[in-house]
Amino acid sequence: MNGQYAALYDQAGLMVRQDAVNWMKCGTEYFDGSRHASVVFTRDFSDWSTMPDLSDTAAVWWRAVRKKDSIETHCSRDGKSFTMIRQGYFPPGTQVEVGIMCAAPEGPGFEALFDNLKLEVAGP
Repeated sequence: MNGQYAALYDQAGLMVRQDAVNWMKCGTEYFDGSRHASVVFTRDFSDWSTMPDLSDTAAVWWRAVRKKDSIETHCSRDGKSFTMIRQGYFPPGTQVEVGIMCAAPEGPGFEALFDNLKLEVAGP
């Protein structure tokens, strides 16, 4: 995933959503004049964690892995070697929607490119 991030809070990545009050998003988000790796967990209220993005200009791969009562988020520069960025609680045993997300809440919009999207169901 990559994009032409330019305005405050331009963002693109992955989302796992149970409903309006239980969801997680991870990806690249633009603030303080640069790209950041960003993860938000929402369970009635939202929290937000960030770190400098893996690249200022190149694509970054993201992975979200649901395990029992949590979701692990990982990112990578090459799509092969992933580093866990965050693990957070997520309600177990519930059906969810999974997909890409993109938003430009402060700016006019921006171009984002998603490729190599895979959805996999892990074994028991």
